[in-house]
Amino acid sequence: MFGALSDPTRRGILARLAQADARVTDLASAFPISLNSTSKHLRKLEEAGLVRRSIVGREHFLSLNAEPLAEAAEWIDHYRRFWEERLAALDAFVTKKSSPRKRRVQ
Repeated sequence: MFGALSDPTRRGILARLAQADARVTDLASAFPISLNSTSKHLRKLEEAGLVRRSIVGREHFLSLNAEPLAEAAEWIDHYRRFWEERLAALDAFVTKKSSPRKRRVQ
């Protein structure tokens, strides 16, 4: 899924589908790429489970499936907390080490 999200055109397609379902031809006209290239991007998004396709006659309609994005957000959140804790511990260690030490008066 992260591979599917890594491309700006695919992210643009998802942003467009977040507004409303669309036909493949409508999506293709919204981007400066060919219909064939759009279809390849859509295939990647479908493989990642981010897009659903329904066919009515000769028309292919696409809709956003946001469920996999929630799973990715959970994964990212887990590692965000992990790194925040590690960085907070490092900050505390560095702050403690760099604070001036009190000298004993004799």
